[in-house]
Amino acid sequence: MRSKIHKARVTKTNLNYEGSIGIDRALTKKVDFRPGEKVLVVDNTNGSRIETYIIEEKENSGNIVIYGGAAHLIKKGDEVIIMGFEMTNKQLKPKSILVNKKNRFVKYLF
Repeated sequence: MRSKIHKARVTKTNLNYEGSIGIDRALTKKVDFRPGEKVLVVDNTNGSRIETYIIEEKENSGNIVIYGGAAHLIKKGDEVIIMGFEMTNKQLKPKSILVNKKNRFVKYLF
């Protein structure tokens, strides 16, 4: 694991999109996520897991948006963990952040 946003809340879903997860740009910058990057999204509310790619939402909006068919599995208000991975031979120093119920940065976890 290279990066993680822990305990984010889904603020919106939109079935009428090709598929992805929208993440507040302020949060993507904190953990070095990049638009188009593949991530694993784990729904702590119902146990669903999806793999998708990132699009950035407006900075400081607090938005975590599930787009496309994944909106059948992950609903508005669900608590999620968003993880990015990197294949490498070098030792990684992961960036992991905790956010509050409004998806605002609280602290680095490690």
